[in-house]
Amino acid sequence: MQYAILTKESWPTWQGDEKQGVLHLLHSANMDPEQFQLGHTKVFIKAPESLFLLEQMRDRKFDMYARVIQKAWRKYKRCSQYEKMREEACNLFLNRKERRRHSINRNFMGDYLDIDNLPELRQLLDKRENIDFADKVTKYDRQFKGIKRDLILTPKYVYLIGRQKVKQGPDHGQVITVLKRRIAIEKILAVSLSTMQDDFLILHEQQYDSLLECTFKTEFLSLLARRFMERTQRKLPLKFSTTLKLKLKKERWGPWTAGGSRQVYFVFGQGDIATLRPSGKVLQVSIGPGLPKNSRPTKISSIKSTFRTQQSYPTLAPPPPSFVQQDGMLENTGHTANQVNTSMQQGGDQRQTSGNLTPPTLSPALINELRGECKPVLVLPNLDCLRVPDQGTPGAQRQTISRPTPGGGRPKPAPKSVFYQKSELPRCKALYAYDAQNPNELSFNKNDIIEIINKDASGWWLGRLRGIEGLFPRNYISRI
Repeated sequence: MQYAILTKESWPTWQGDEKQGVLHLLHSANMDPEQFQLGHTKVFIKAPESLFLLEQMRDRKFDMYARVIQKAWRKYKRCSQYEKMREEACNLFLNRKERRRHSINRNFMGDYLDIDNLPELRQLLDKRENIDFADKVTKYDRQFKGIKRDLILTPKYVYLIGRQKVKQGPDHGQVITVLKRRIAIEKILAVSLSTMQDDFLILHEQQYDSLLECTFKTEFLSLLARRFMERTQRKLPLKFSTTLKLKLKKERWGPWTAGGSRQVYFVFGQGDIATLRPSGKVLQVSIGPGLPKNSRPTKISSIKSTFRTQQSYPTLAPPPPSFVQQDGMLENTGHTANQVNTSMQQGGDQRQTSGNLTPPTLSPALINELRGECKPVLVLPNLDCLRVPDQGTPGAQRQTISRPTPGGGRPKPAPKSVFYQKSELPRCKALYAYDAQNPNELSFNKNDIIEIINKDASGWWLGRLRGIEGLFPRNYISRI
Protein backbone atom coordinates (compact mmCIF):
# COMPACT_ATOMS: atom_id res chain seq x y z
CA MET A 1 0.00 0.00 0.00
CA GLN A 2 1.21 3.51 -0.76
CA TYR A 3 0.64 4.86 2.76
CA ALA A 4 1.66 1.76 4.74
CA ILE A 5 4.71 3.61 6.07
CA LEU A 6 2.49 5.86 8.22
CA THR A 7 2.16 3.38 11.13
CA LYS A 8 4.31 0.68 12.71
CA GLU A 9 1.47 -1.85 12.46
CA SER A 10 1.22 -1.54 8.68
CA TRP A 11 4.94 -1.22 7.90
CA PRO A 12 6.58 -3.15 6.31
CA THR A 13 3.64 -5.58 5.97
CA TRP A 14 0.07 -5.58 7.30
CA GLN A 15 -1.02 -8.74 9.06
CA GLY A 16 -4.74 -8.90 8.50
CA ASP A 17 -7.58 -7.97 6.16
CA GLU A 18 -6.74 -5.26 3.60
CA LYS A 19 -9.89 -3.23 4.28
CA GLN A 20 -9.13 -3.22 7.99
CA GLY A 21 -5.65 -2.02 7.12
CA VAL A 22 -7.06 0.87 5.09
CA LEU A 23 -9.35 1.84 7.96
CA HIS A 24 -6.42 1.65 10.37
CA LEU A 25 -4.38 4.07 8.23
CA LEU A 26 -7.23 6.53 7.81
CA HIS A 27 -8.01 6.50 11.54
CA SER A 28 -4.30 7.01 12.35
CA ALA A 29 -4.47 10.22 10.28
CA ASN A 30 -7.51 11.35 12.33
CA MET A 31 -9.60 11.58 9.17
CA ASP A 32 -13.31 12.15 9.70
CA PRO A 33 -15.40 9.11 8.56
CA GLU A 34 -17.55 11.52 6.54
CA GLN A 35 -14.54 12.42 4.40
CA PHE A 36 -14.01 8.96 2.86
CA GLN A 37 -15.92 5.89 1.71
CA LEU A 38 -14.70 2.37 0.96
CA GLY A 39 -15.51 0.73 -2.33
CA HIS A 40 -14.69 -2.77 -3.61
CA THR A 41 -11.18 -1.95 -4.83
CA LYS A 42 -10.73 1.79 -4.11
CA VAL A 43 -11.09 4.42 -1.42
CA PHE A 44 -13.09 7.52 -2.30
CA ILE A 45 -11.96 10.68 -0.51
CA LYS A 46 -14.33 13.63 -0.47
CA ALA A 47 -12.03 16.66 -0.01
CA PRO A 48 -8.61 17.00 -1.69
CA GLU A 49 -7.20 18.49 1.54
CA SER A 50 -7.55 15.07 3.17
CA LEU A 51 -5.44 13.51 0.42
CA PHE A 52 -2.87 16.29 0.76
CA LEU A 53 -2.70 15.52 4.50
CA LEU A 54 -1.85 11.88 3.77
CA GLU A 55 0.86 12.97 1.33
CA GLN A 56 2.41 15.31 3.89
CA MET A 57 2.45 12.62 6.57
CA ARG A 58 4.06 10.20 4.11
CA ASP A 59 6.74 12.74 3.13
CA ARG A 60 7.53 13.39 6.81
CA LYS A 61 7.96 9.68 7.45
CA PHE A 62 10.36 9.33 4.52
CA ASP A 63 12.26 12.39 5.70
CA MET A 64 12.55 10.98 9.24
CA TYR A 65 13.90 7.62 8.01
CA ALA A 66 16.31 9.41 5.68
CA ARG A 67 17.64 11.40 8.62
CA VAL A 68 18.09 8.21 10.65
CA ILE A 69 20.09 6.64 7.81
CA GLN A 70 22.19 9.78 7.35
CA LYS A 71 22.88 9.99 11.09
CA ALA A 72 24.00 6.35 11.21
CA TRP A 73 26.21 6.86 8.15
CA ARG A 74 27.83 10.03 9.55
CA LYS A 75 28.45 8.28 12.86
CA TYR A 76 30.09 5.39 11.05
CA LYS A 77 32.28 7.72 8.99
CA ARG A 78 33.33 9.71 12.07
CA CYS A 79 34.20 6.58 14.00
CA SER A 80 36.22 5.29 11.05
CA GLN A 81 37.96 8.66 10.74
CA TYR A 82 38.90 8.78 14.43
CA GLU A 83 40.13 5.19 14.32
CA LYS A 84 42.31 6.08 11.33
CA MET A 85 43.66 9.20 13.07
CA ARG A 86 44.55 7.24 16.21
CA GLU A 87 46.20 4.52 14.16
CA GLU A 88 48.30 7.08 12.26
CA ALA A 89 49.31 8.73 15.52
CA CYS A 90 50.15 5.35 17.07
CA ASN A 91 52.35 4.38 14.12
CA LEU A 92 54.55 7.42 14.76
CA PHE A 93 55.49 6.13 18.24
CA LEU A 94 55.07 2.37 17.77
CA ASN A 95 58.05 0.46 19.22
CA ARG A 96 59.89 3.76 19.72
CA LYS A 97 58.23 5.56 22.64
CA GLU A 98 56.20 4.63 25.71
CA ARG A 99 52.61 5.90 25.91
CA ARG A 100 50.61 7.42 28.72
CA ARG A 101 47.87 5.25 30.17
CA HIS A 102 45.01 7.71 29.72
CA SER A 103 46.05 9.25 26.39
CA ILE A 104 46.26 6.32 24.00
CA ASN A 105 42.47 6.04 23.48
CA ARG A 106 41.51 9.71 23.84
CA ASN A 107 39.59 11.60 21.18
CA PHE A 108 41.26 14.31 19.09
CA MET A 109 39.60 17.70 19.54
CA GLY A 110 42.02 19.96 17.63
CA ASP A 111 41.27 23.44 18.97
CA TYR A 112 41.64 23.44 22.76
CA LEU A 113 41.85 27.25 22.97
CA ASP A 114 38.57 28.07 21.18
CA ILE A 115 40.32 30.58 18.91
CA ASP A 116 37.03 31.61 17.33
CA ASN A 117 36.30 33.48 20.57
CA LEU A 118 39.84 34.91 20.91
CA PRO A 119 40.26 37.70 18.32
CA GLU A 120 43.62 38.72 19.80
CA LEU A 121 45.02 35.35 18.67
CA ARG A 122 43.22 35.25 15.35
CA GLN A 123 44.63 38.61 14.25
CA LEU A 124 48.20 37.28 14.61
CA LEU A 125 47.55 34.49 12.09
CA ASP A 126 47.27 34.72 8.34
CA LYS A 127 43.82 35.58 7.01
CA ARG A 128 41.45 32.68 6.32
CA GLU A 129 43.91 30.18 7.79
CA ASN A 130 42.39 27.00 9.18
CA ILE A 131 43.33 25.81 12.66
CA ASP A 132 44.51 22.20 12.84
CA PHE A 133 45.70 22.27 16.45
CA ALA A 134 45.79 24.86 19.25
CA ASP A 135 46.76 24.38 22.88
CA LYS A 136 48.81 25.89 25.69
CA VAL A 137 52.34 24.51 26.03
CA THR A 138 55.42 25.22 28.14
CA LYS A 139 58.50 26.51 26.34
CA TYR A 140 61.90 26.27 28.09
CA ASP A 141 64.59 28.90 27.61
CA ARG A 142 68.40 28.58 27.90
CA GLN A 143 68.17 28.48 31.73
CA PHE A 144 65.42 25.79 31.46
CA LYS A 145 62.78 28.11 32.85
CA GLY A 146 59.28 27.26 31.70
CA ILE A 147 57.27 29.97 29.94
CA LYS A 148 53.65 29.52 28.86
CA ARG A 149 53.02 29.80 25.14
CA ASP A 150 50.09 29.22 22.77
CA LEU A 151 51.04 26.56 20.22
CA ILE A 152 48.97 26.82 17.01
CA LEU A 153 49.34 24.58 13.97
CA THR A 154 47.93 25.59 10.58
CA PRO A 155 48.38 23.99 7.13
CA LYS A 156 51.40 26.29 6.50
CA TYR A 157 52.95 27.39 9.81
CA VAL A 158 53.61 26.55 13.44
CA TYR A 159 52.95 29.56 15.68
CA LEU A 160 54.26 30.26 19.19
CA ILE A 161 52.34 33.14 20.78
CA GLY A 162 53.12 34.69 24.16
CA ARG A 163 52.40 37.73 26.34
CA GLN A 164 54.55 40.68 27.34
CA LYS A 165 54.22 44.07 29.03
CA VAL A 166 54.27 47.32 27.10
CA LYS A 167 57.31 49.38 28.21
CA GLN A 168 56.54 52.67 26.46
CA GLY A 169 53.62 54.68 25.17
CA PRO A 170 50.10 55.25 26.49
CA ASP A 171 49.62 51.51 27.12
CA HIS A 172 52.62 51.34 29.44
CA GLY A 173 52.36 48.41 31.86
CA GLN A 174 49.58 46.59 30.01
CA VAL A 175 49.99 42.95 28.96
CA ILE A 176 49.48 42.34 25.25
CA THR A 177 49.53 39.24 23.05
CA VAL A 178 52.53 39.05 20.70
CA LEU A 179 53.81 36.61 18.11
CA LYS A 180 57.03 35.05 19.42
CA ARG A 181 57.83 32.75 16.54
CA ARG A 182 56.43 31.51 13.24
CA ILE A 183 57.98 28.44 11.62
CA ALA A 184 57.12 27.34 8.10
CA ILE A 185 56.31 23.64 8.09
CA GLU A 186 58.64 22.86 5.18
CA LYS A 187 61.56 24.45 7.11
CA ILE A 188 61.27 22.04 10.04
CA LEU A 189 64.33 19.78 9.95
CA ALA A 190 63.24 17.17 12.50
CA VAL A 191 61.44 16.57 15.79
CA SER A 192 63.25 14.93 18.71
CA LEU A 193 61.53 13.04 21.52
CA SER A 194 62.55 10.71 24.31
CA THR A 195 61.71 7.01 24.53
CA MET A 196 59.73 7.49 27.76
CA GLN A 197 56.17 8.64 28.45
CA ASP A 198 57.05 12.31 29.01
CA ASP A 199 55.54 15.22 27.04
CA PHE A 200 58.80 16.87 25.91
CA LEU A 201 59.63 17.49 22.25
CA ILE A 202 62.18 19.59 20.36
CA LEU A 203 61.34 21.33 17.08
CA HIS A 204 64.57 21.54 15.05
CA GLU A 205 64.85 24.45 12.61
CA GLN A 206 67.73 26.04 10.70
CA GLN A 207 68.13 29.07 13.01
CA TYR A 208 67.52 27.59 16.47
CA ASP A 209 65.48 24.87 18.20
CA SER A 210 62.48 25.08 20.54
CA LEU A 211 62.12 22.84 23.60
CA LEU A 212 58.41 22.38 24.34
CA GLU A 213 56.31 20.40 26.80
CA CYS A 214 52.96 19.60 25.15
CA THR A 215 50.29 17.55 26.90
CA PHE A 216 48.67 16.50 23.60
CA LYS A 217 51.92 15.83 21.74
CA THR A 218 50.52 12.73 20.00
CA GLU A 219 47.73 14.69 18.34
CA PHE A 220 50.04 17.60 17.48
CA LEU A 221 52.73 15.44 15.89
CA SER A 222 50.24 13.36 13.90
CA LEU A 223 48.75 16.51 12.36
CA LEU A 224 52.21 18.02 11.84
CA ALA A 225 53.39 14.85 10.07
CA ARG A 226 50.36 14.98 7.76
CA ARG A 227 50.94 18.64 6.85
CA PHE A 228 54.69 18.03 6.41
CA MET A 229 53.91 15.26 3.92
CA GLU A 230 51.56 17.56 2.00
CA ARG A 231 54.12 20.38 1.81
CA THR A 232 57.33 18.42 1.13
CA GLN A 233 56.19 14.97 -0.10
CA ARG A 234 58.46 13.49 2.60
CA LYS A 235 57.88 11.90 5.97
CA LEU A 236 58.51 14.03 9.04
CA PRO A 237 61.88 12.99 10.55
CA LEU A 238 61.34 11.82 14.14
CA LYS A 239 64.31 11.09 16.44
CA PHE A 240 63.92 9.10 19.66
CA SER A 241 66.67 8.99 22.27
CA THR A 242 67.27 9.37 25.99
CA THR A 243 69.67 12.23 25.25
CA LEU A 244 68.39 15.19 23.25
CA LYS A 245 70.45 18.14 21.99
CA LEU A 246 69.07 21.66 21.76
CA LYS A 247 70.54 24.44 19.61
CA LEU A 248 70.09 27.91 21.15
CA LYS A 249 69.33 31.25 19.57
CA LYS A 250 72.06 33.88 19.21
CA GLU A 251 71.20 36.77 21.51
CA ARG A 252 73.99 39.22 20.47
CA TRP A 253 76.18 39.86 17.46
CA GLY A 254 79.89 39.25 17.18
CA PRO A 255 82.40 36.37 17.12
CA TRP A 256 82.07 35.71 20.88
CA THR A 257 78.28 35.42 20.97
CA ALA A 258 77.58 31.98 19.55
CA GLY A 259 74.20 30.55 20.50
CA GLY A 260 75.64 27.40 22.01
CA SER A 261 73.68 24.27 22.84
CA ARG A 262 71.96 22.46 25.69
CA GLN A 263 71.31 18.81 26.49
CA VAL A 264 68.29 17.05 27.99
CA TYR A 265 68.78 13.67 29.69
CA PHE A 266 65.89 11.32 30.48
CA VAL A 267 66.16 8.79 33.30
CA PHE A 268 63.68 6.42 34.93
CA GLY A 269 62.03 7.70 38.07
CA GLN A 270 58.74 7.29 39.89
CA GLY A 271 55.24 8.45 39.06
CA ASP A 272 53.70 9.76 35.86
CA ILE A 273 54.76 13.39 36.37
CA ALA A 274 58.16 14.44 35.09
CA THR A 275 60.67 15.78 37.64
CA LEU A 276 63.10 18.39 36.27
CA ARG A 277 66.63 18.91 37.64
CA PRO A 278 68.50 21.64 35.71
CA SER A 279 72.24 21.87 36.18
CA GLY A 280 74.17 24.34 34.04
CA LYS A 281 73.78 23.34 30.42
CA VAL A 282 72.09 20.02 31.20
CA LEU A 283 68.47 19.29 32.12
CA GLN A 284 67.72 15.94 33.73
CA VAL A 285 64.14 14.68 33.39
CA SER A 286 63.03 11.70 35.49
CA ILE A 287 59.68 9.95 35.00
CA GLY A 288 58.20 6.55 35.75
CA PRO A 289 57.50 3.80 33.20
CA GLY A 290 54.38 4.04 31.03
CA LEU A 291 52.62 1.65 28.68
CA PRO A 292 54.85 -0.60 26.55
CA LYS A 293 56.21 0.79 23.30
CA ASN A 294 54.13 -1.65 21.25
CA SER A 295 50.80 -0.46 22.75
CA ARG A 296 47.98 0.28 20.32
CA PRO A 297 44.70 2.15 20.80
CA THR A 298 41.53 0.17 21.35
CA LYS A 299 39.27 0.09 18.31
CA ILE A 300 35.77 1.52 18.63
CA SER A 301 34.25 -1.76 17.43
CA SER A 302 35.80 -3.61 20.38
CA ILE A 303 34.48 -0.93 22.75
CA LYS A 304 30.99 -1.48 21.34
CA SER A 305 31.27 -5.26 21.76
CA THR A 306 32.32 -4.78 25.38
CA PHE A 307 29.35 -2.48 25.90
CA ARG A 308 26.93 -5.08 24.49
CA THR A 309 28.46 -7.82 26.64
CA GLN A 310 28.01 -5.80 29.79
CA GLN A 311 24.42 -5.07 28.79
CA SER A 312 23.66 -8.77 28.35
CA TYR A 313 25.34 -9.83 31.59
CA PRO A 314 24.94 -7.21 34.34
CA THR A 315 27.73 -7.16 36.90
CA LEU A 316 27.60 -6.51 40.61
CA ALA A 317 27.74 -3.01 42.02
CA PRO A 318 30.89 -1.89 43.87
CA PRO A 319 31.21 -3.59 47.29
CA PRO A 320 30.56 -1.80 50.62
CA PRO A 321 32.52 1.37 51.51
CA SER A 322 35.73 -0.26 52.72
CA PHE A 323 36.28 -2.59 49.75
CA VAL A 324 36.64 -2.29 45.98
CA GLN A 325 36.36 -5.28 43.65
CA GLN A 326 39.27 -5.64 41.20
CA ASP A 327 39.96 -8.71 39.03
CA GLY A 328 38.09 -11.10 41.30
CA MET A 329 39.80 -9.77 44.47
CA LEU A 330 38.68 -7.21 47.04
CA GLU A 331 40.97 -4.29 47.85
CA ASN A 332 40.71 -2.43 51.15
CA THR A 333 40.71 1.27 50.25
CA GLY A 334 38.72 3.04 52.95
CA HIS A 335 36.78 5.09 50.36
CA THR A 336 33.03 5.39 50.21
CA ALA A 337 30.97 4.04 47.32
CA ASN A 338 30.44 7.52 45.87
CA GLN A 339 34.18 8.18 45.86
CA VAL A 340 34.78 4.83 44.14
CA ASN A 341 32.21 5.60 41.44
CA THR A 342 33.72 9.07 40.96
CA SER A 343 37.20 7.64 40.51
CA MET A 344 35.88 5.05 38.03
CA GLN A 345 34.20 7.71 35.94
CA GLN A 346 37.43 9.70 35.61
CA GLY A 347 39.07 7.13 33.35
CA GLY A 348 39.53 9.67 30.49
CA ASP A 349 41.14 12.24 32.77
CA GLN A 350 44.88 12.32 33.22
CA ARG A 351 44.65 12.72 36.98
CA GLN A 352 45.51 9.53 38.84
CA THR A 353 46.80 8.52 42.24
CA SER A 354 50.33 7.26 42.56
CA GLY A 355 51.35 4.10 44.35
CA ASN A 356 50.32 0.43 44.03
CA LEU A 357 48.35 -1.34 46.75
CA THR A 358 48.55 -5.11 47.14
CA PRO A 359 45.02 -6.53 47.49
CA PRO A 360 44.63 -8.89 50.48
CA THR A 361 43.32 -12.40 49.81
CA LEU A 362 39.88 -12.95 51.39
CA SER A 363 37.98 -16.15 51.99
CA PRO A 364 35.27 -17.16 49.46
CA ALA A 365 32.65 -17.05 52.22
CA LEU A 366 33.42 -13.41 53.04
CA ILE A 367 33.41 -12.45 49.35
CA ASN A 368 30.01 -14.09 48.85
CA GLU A 369 28.69 -12.36 51.95
CA LEU A 370 29.84 -8.96 50.69
CA ARG A 371 28.43 -9.63 47.25
CA GLY A 372 25.11 -10.62 48.74
CA GLU A 373 24.72 -7.16 50.24
CA CYS A 374 25.07 -5.54 46.80
CA LYS A 375 22.23 -5.16 44.35
CA PRO A 376 22.84 -6.11 40.69
CA VAL A 377 23.33 -2.98 38.61
CA LEU A 378 24.52 -2.30 35.09
CA VAL A 379 28.08 -0.97 34.94
CA LEU A 380 28.62 0.96 31.69
CA PRO A 381 32.04 1.76 30.23
CA ASN A 382 33.29 5.31 30.08
CA LEU A 383 32.80 6.40 26.44
CA ASP A 384 33.85 10.05 26.86
CA CYS A 385 36.65 9.45 24.34
CA LEU A 386 33.98 8.97 21.63
CA ARG A 387 32.28 12.32 22.25
CA VAL A 388 32.44 14.56 19.20
CA PRO A 389 32.38 18.37 19.60
CA ASP A 390 29.72 20.50 17.97
CA GLN A 391 30.61 21.13 14.33
CA GLY A 392 28.69 24.40 14.20
CA THR A 393 27.66 26.45 11.17
CA PRO A 394 29.27 29.52 9.56
CA GLY A 395 28.51 32.63 11.59
CA ALA A 396 27.11 30.69 14.56
CA GLN A 397 28.73 30.35 17.96
CA ARG A 398 29.58 26.92 19.33
CA GLN A 399 27.44 25.69 22.19
CA THR A 400 30.16 23.59 23.79
CA ILE A 401 32.47 25.50 26.12
CA SER A 402 36.13 24.59 25.78
CA ARG A 403 37.61 24.32 29.26
CA PRO A 404 41.10 23.23 30.24
CA THR A 405 41.71 19.92 31.98
CA PRO A 406 41.39 20.56 35.76
CA GLY A 407 44.84 20.86 37.27
CA GLY A 408 46.53 20.32 33.91
CA GLY A 409 46.10 16.53 34.25
CA ARG A 410 48.29 16.27 37.34
CA PRO A 411 47.41 14.47 40.61
CA LYS A 412 46.07 16.51 43.51
CA PRO A 413 48.35 17.00 46.54
CA ALA A 414 47.20 16.19 50.04
CA PRO A 415 45.37 19.23 51.54
CA LYS A 416 47.30 20.94 54.32
CA SER A 417 45.72 22.73 57.23
CA VAL A 418 47.48 26.11 57.23
CA PHE A 419 46.33 29.15 59.20
CA TYR A 420 46.61 32.58 57.60
CA GLN A 421 45.38 35.96 58.55
CA LYS A 422 42.58 37.15 56.32
CA SER A 423 44.52 40.20 55.15
CA GLU A 424 47.57 38.09 54.15
CA LEU A 425 45.75 35.76 51.76
CA PRO A 426 46.09 36.53 48.02
CA ARG A 427 42.96 36.20 45.93
CA CYS A 428 42.04 34.98 42.46
CA LYS A 429 39.03 35.15 40.16
CA ALA A 430 37.35 32.07 38.64
CA LEU A 431 37.37 31.98 34.83
CA TYR A 432 35.09 28.95 34.60
CA ALA A 433 32.61 27.18 36.85
CA TYR A 434 33.92 24.00 38.49
CA ASP A 435 31.95 21.22 40.21
CA ALA A 436 33.92 19.28 42.81
CA GLN A 437 34.50 15.63 41.92
CA ASN A 438 35.84 14.60 45.33
CA PRO A 439 35.05 15.68 48.91
CA ASN A 440 38.41 17.45 49.27
CA GLU A 441 37.81 19.69 46.23
CA LEU A 442 36.25 23.16 46.13
CA SER A 443 33.21 24.00 43.99
CA PHE A 444 32.80 27.50 42.60
CA ASN A 445 30.99 29.48 39.94
CA LYS A 446 32.35 31.77 37.28
CA ASN A 447 33.65 35.16 38.59
CA ASP A 448 33.80 33.90 42.21
CA ILE A 449 36.65 35.36 44.29
CA ILE A 450 38.74 32.61 45.96
CA GLU A 451 41.34 33.11 48.70
CA ILE A 452 44.59 31.26 47.95
CA ILE A 453 45.98 29.39 50.97
CA ASN A 454 48.67 27.23 49.40
CA LYS A 455 50.14 26.84 45.90
CA ASP A 456 51.32 23.46 44.68
CA ALA A 457 53.47 22.72 41.63
CA SER A 458 51.03 20.03 40.50
CA GLY A 459 48.50 22.66 39.44
CA TRP A 460 46.04 21.99 42.29
CA TRP A 461 45.95 24.87 44.79
CA LEU A 462 44.40 25.01 48.23
CA GLY A 463 41.85 27.80 48.62
CA ARG A 464 38.93 29.06 50.65
CA LEU A 465 35.50 30.18 49.42
CA ARG A 466 32.59 31.13 51.70
CA GLY A 467 34.42 29.67 54.68
CA ILE A 468 35.03 26.29 52.97
CA GLU A 469 38.57 25.09 52.21
CA GLY A 470 39.44 22.71 49.38
CA LEU A 471 41.59 22.03 46.34
CA PHE A 472 40.86 23.71 43.01
CA PRO A 473 42.57 23.64 39.55
CA ARG A 474 45.04 26.44 38.85
CA ASN A 475 44.11 26.70 35.15
CA TYR A 476 40.49 27.55 36.04
CA ILE A 477 41.36 30.87 37.74
CA SER A 478 43.15 34.13 37.13
CA ARG A 479 45.24 35.99 39.67
CA ILE A 480 43.92 39.34 40.87
